[in-house]
Amino acid sequence: MERKKQWMIYGMLTFATSTWGSAFIAGKVAIESFDPATISFLRFFGAALLLFPIMWLVEKNTPKPRKKDWVLFALLGLTGVAIYNICFFLASKHAPVIKSSLFIAANPMLIMLLSGLLLKETISKRNVIGLLLAFAGVVTIVTEGNLMIFFRFQFEPIDFVLLGAVITWALYSVIGRVVLRKYSSIVSTTYAVGFGTLFLLPFSLFEKPWQSIATSTLPAWLAIAHMSVFVTVIGFILYYYGIQKIGAAKASIFINVMPVSAVIMATVFLGETLTLTTVIGALFVISGVYVGTAVRRQKEKPISHAKTG
Repeated sequence: MERKKQWMIYGMLTFATSTWGSAFIAGKVAIESFDPATISFLRFFGAALLLFPIMWLVEKNTPKPRKKDWVLFALLGLTGVAIYNICFFLASKHAPVIKSSLFIAANPMLIMLLSGLLLKETISKRNVIGLLLAFAGVVTIVTEGNLMIFFRFQFEPIDFVLLGAVITWALYSVIGRVVLRKYSSIVSTTYAVGFGTLFLLPFSLFEKPWQSIATSTLPAWLAIAHMSVFVTVIGFILYYYGIQKIGAAKASIFINVMPVSAVIMATVFLGETLTLTTVIGALFVISGVYVGTAVRRQKEKPISHAKTG
């Protein structure tokens, strides 16, 4: 029964990170009508409108947040919602897609490192091997097998923005693990989205969104609705539930599913070509996720030990 529950959690994490891949497709549609910060604000504002009623309905026995808890919720909103999205969209506009994708692909490694150092989570050799396999798959997909691309990159100021995106999402995952010791995934996600929406508001107002609303299209609004409901509400809750149950380090391995789902959806909905290199990369990712999360039958020596009690 325990093993069945674990596979159910893995399924939830796979679904969550797959929906994040669909955000790339929805973003392409929404960006035709709105500017980046406005898309982010509308996405999370819509999610907040759904999340708060759900939280009030489902989580009736939630402990009252203290001042320290409010600070942590605000940090979640600042890192994983506001700063991450601003950095991500800035990078999307000013950096090559390949470079942006490779930076984001490094995220699970930083999350695993911080989880081991700060949270004292157990990180096994199997976790590390799985993560490296999945990362190799993502690199294969993004570079289309041409590793010489690495040597063509030059340092640019936008790289600091990309680094900011990687660091803030890693902090969101690690801080979230601390918050989840006291609060459920629904409560944690709701308050994080609430604070993040407030932080995004001034950036959206700077873009004068009222001018875009007049010329916006129905597909753009549907794309934002998709990102609010599936990518944010469902995706974020399931991701945090996974972190709560199996830890930030192991849950982060599933982030590698995101580019695979993005490529598959781009092939189906945007008519892009599915290449043999992409298929090989996807197999590496799937293998890495399996190796990194498979239930061990024998105890193996961990790299770092979690504190118990």
